[in-house]
Amino acid sequence: MENDRRKYCRIGTDQVISFAPVHSPHQIGVSRNVSAGGIRFEAVGCEIDPGQMLRVTFNVYDHTIVAVGRVVWATEMDAITTDVGIEFVEIAPSALLLLEESMDAALA
Repeated sequence: MENDRRKYCRIGTDQVISFAPVHSPHQIGVSRNVSAGGIRFEAVGCEIDPGQMLRVTFNVYDHTIVAVGRVVWATEMDAITTDVGIEFVEIAPSALLLLEESMDAALA
C-alpha cells in the first residue's frame, strides 16, 4: 500500500498493459500499481491529457480485465514518457470483485 490517505488500497505491479482512447487502436504501457478504483501506468511516445477517456486492458492473476477510465493526472517524466493515473468509470462487476480480492490477498 502506498499512502494511507488514498481512497483505495493499491498493489504494485510491473506488467505490460494496453491502452487506447475509446474506439482507437491500442498502445502499450507498463502498469505501476492498480486498485479497485483505477490504475497507474507509464506510456511512451504519446500525448495523454487529464480528462481523456482511455480503455485499458491488463491482467490480474490469470484473468484479463478491460476497463474504461478517466485520466485524473498525466505527468511528463521525460521527453517521451508520461506517468498516468486513471480512475475507472466502466468495469465489469466480476472484474471489480477480482481486483478487491487481489487487494485483500496482497494485504494479508
